[in-house]
Amino acid sequence: MSDTPAVIDHMDYANLTQNALRGVIRQALLRAAQPGGLPGDHHFYVTFLTRAEGVSIPDDLLQRYPNDITIVLQHQFRDLKVEQDRVSVTLSFGGMPKVLRFPYAAITRFYDPSVQFILEFEVEEAEEANDDLITEAEDTPVEPVKTDSDDAPKVVSLDQFRKK
Repeated sequence: MSDTPAVIDHMDYANLTQNALRGVIRQALLRAAQPGGLPGDHHFYVTFLTRAEGVSIPDDLLQRYPNDITIVLQHQFRDLKVEQDRVSVTLSFGGMPKVLRFPYAAITRFYDPSVQFILEFEVEEAEEANDDLITEAEDTPVEPVKTDSDDAPKVVSLDQFRKK
């Protein structure tokens, strides 16, 4: 046994780091909400927990995606509203517009494939991801994630900061 006392993080740096990184997502979405939309080739894949506190999605989507959902913000999104603690956006599903509202705390993954930028978060309420991908239009192909070492996405993992 070790005589070294357990270190207690009274500052909760893991939570502070997650909140700061979610601020990066907020800033990116604020830029996307500007007139003219997303600049260049930027587009976002946003995965969030469908049953997390503060999430509001239509019942039919909740039945299809009971754990999580990945949405694509590229060309065909409307009414993107970026608030201090949440996002709302209108997307088409089967040709029908649907409003999705979710807090940043429900986001488990944010990916911009145009620059291979990824933020991933472990959210305690996540029991099991279903890896279903919803695109904004049914004929929009899903872009594969490159796995070559030089082109691999930059993943920011917060595991090293978590209490064990």
